[in-house]
Amino acid sequence: MAEYGGLASYGPSWYGLGRQAGRLLANVLQGAKPADLTVEVSQQMQLVINLRTAKALGITIPETVLGQADRGIQ
Repeated sequence: MAEYGGLASYGPSWYGLGRQAGRLLANVLQGAKPADLTVEVSQQMQLVINLRTAKALGITIPETVLGQADRGIQ
């Protein structure tokens, strides 16, 4: 939601989920039965901070938080 003006968002990486779905689809296309595939949870989480929104709200984001962010939107 940070891309749409929210201050911050934390959740799964949509790119990572797409790659994970691609691996599962490749297994099915190679003959694996869908019922035999293991259940996987997202391995990649992503923290995005919208610095433009923070500035508009007068909020200073600490450097420690910015250092942990995967992406900052200017």
